[in-house]
Amino acid sequence: MAERIVSRSNPLMKHVRMLAASGTYRRQQSQFLCDSPKLLEEALRWNANLETVVCTEPDSLPPLPEDVRCVEVPRDVMEAISPVKTPQGVLFVCTMPRQDLPEKLDGRRYVVLDGVQDPGNVGTVLRTADAFDADGLLLLPGCADPYSPKTIRASMGAIFRRPVWQGTAGEMSALLRRSGLRLYGAALRQDTVDARTVSYDGAAIAIGSEGRGLSEEVLALCDATVKIPMSQRCESLNAAMAATILLWEAYR
Repeated sequence: MAERIVSRSNPLMKHVRMLAASGTYRRQQSQFLCDSPKLLEEALRWNANLETVVCTEPDSLPPLPEDVRCVEVPRDVMEAISPVKTPQGVLFVCTMPRQDLPEKLDGRRYVVLDGVQDPGNVGTVLRTADAFDADGLLLLPGCADPYSPKTIRASMGAIFRRPVWQGTAGEMSALLRRSGLRLYGAALRQDTVDARTVSYDGAAIAIGSEGRGLSEEVLALCDATVKIPMSQRCESLNAAMAATILLWEAYR
């Protein structure tokens, strides 16, 4: 049975708005906000740590675990607290997984993002990594918050299926070395090779920001760099597109 809240100033409604608006608040609370019935289905399917569901039509919800709080709100309240202009009638709060780097990586293929600021690109890369069976995503400083509503929406549920870690370039490099993984950067330098000639089994692929590419710090840590063959008329690709091509090549 859903409880009903009709006031926008209710503490839970304020909490939901803050989760949507502030990365600092999300980290302090160790929680993040998702929207849409589709994402709720994905969260339930992949056993996300679901805490609270806020909706306009509780009868339309899938069965929820008994310990999940379910709250019904009127449409005007949903519009006031939703991170999107046209709410789909469902918001929900999840506990944030730990994002600190593990002692060792057990998989064979990873993606490293360096300064990718656009949340849509970060979410798309995570979605693509999931589609092509990469084992996780490592975010270096300057990247968009992986738990912002825009990033989560772009991930299309991959946020519940693939681990995301955050750390410095030095920490990332040490982790890859401990795990026996090479680091290939998408960039041009003297040792650059055709991306189609590399074996990506046991490696991480580093993608830089849309504007400046990989930082000098990350480039210095790469075992080699790879180039995506393209028309001479084009200098570079969008970060998410470059990651997609390299992940497909690795998967192939």
